[in-house]
Amino acid sequence: MGKRDHEADIRPKVAIITISTSRATNAGIAREPEEVDDESGKVIKDKLVNSGFDVCRYSLIPDDIQRIRQVIEDFSSIADVIITTGGTGLTPTDVTVEAVKDMFDKEIEGFGEIFRWLSYEEIGSSAILSRAIAGIWGETVVFCLPGSKKAVTMAMEKIILPELIHVVSHVKGLK
Repeated sequence: MGKRDHEADIRPKVAIITISTSRATNAGIAREPEEVDDESGKVIKDKLVNSGFDVCRYSLIPDDIQRIRQVIEDFSSIADVIITTGGTGLTPTDVTVEAVKDMFDKEIEGFGEIFRWLSYEEIGSSAILSRAIAGIWGETVVFCLPGSKKAVTMAMEKIILPELIHVVSHVKGLK
């Protein structure tokens, strides 16, 4: 879909957060994503940059509710959009949804619904294991994606990139 007139000058800044205890240090201090094998975070970054978006921050943190909330709060002061990868499954350490859902002023239910529908077309009924969500916190759009490179690629190509500017325009009241 092409840009609408009110979207012509919108250039959202995007931050990326990879949430993975196995990739972050045991001390809970974030390491640079480039120092570790973070395929999903790199896919998000590459797709954003190749589509002309400014990636203003990129961090890797452990699965910790307070740490996730703190980084989202910190990044929201400089980013219009935050995209997380990891922590949306059903294991005991998957806490991204618990961390962010209560922060949302508004949830974007359609994102999770479409994500799971598209996933179902690719992987079948295992799509029910995903708790991918999106919402608005203040004036920041937050997308929470699974840690799978395949899921991230699908979400970026089929949902997020085609609608990112349009979503930001609505959040900023420019519709």
